[in-house]
Amino acid sequence: MAEAAQSTPQEFWRPPSHSLGEVAVQEPASSLAVACPRCGTEFLVGSKFCHTCGGRRLEAISSSTQADAAEIAKVWERGIQQVHTAFKIIPFDKLRMPALRKLKFPAWLHYLHFHEIKSRVGLSTASLISFVIGLACVAGALLVGLLTARTFVDWQAIQFYRVEWLLAATAAFVAGILLKKHEPDDRN
Repeated sequence: MAEAAQSTPQEFWRPPSHSLGEVAVQEPASSLAVACPRCGTEFLVGSKFCHTCGGRRLEAISSSTQADAAEIAKVWERGIQQVHTAFKIIPFDKLRMPALRKLKFPAWLHYLHFHEIKSRVGLSTASLISFVIGLACVAGALLVGLLTARTFVDWQAIQFYRVEWLLAATAAFVAGILLKKHEPDDRN
């Protein structure tokens, strides 16, 4: 009967048992499962990273790495404090740039001013912004065509990107149409 108990197959939820003489002794299981400090999910057996949030297991981070990370964090905080104090010192309200005022721009440049375009095209601000976004998306679709495809799968991916850009352009143009303010007709 003892031989039958020794030859039983191991079930997947039990740890293997080692026999010492006639007494079978099981290895003690760990009392607590290790949980991720970021999200609280238990780590999978043997994993060095959390399968939910990607955080590292504490044993996977060496003490020298932890010390280096702490030192980098201190340097970063000091740098942020220095930048913060530097911006407190600069009086932005009294800051003047006379060199920019001396620059002479071409006469045709005023045609590219936002309000000039808005009055010439006859669109509202939101509609004009949507129109510009739509034009940028069409340009993106054209620029995606410059990518070279070596395989059929690459070609399909490029076409998929082009379709996404054109879909975004269509959405922006439709938004521009819907945001356009219609003026009442005085034709009566």
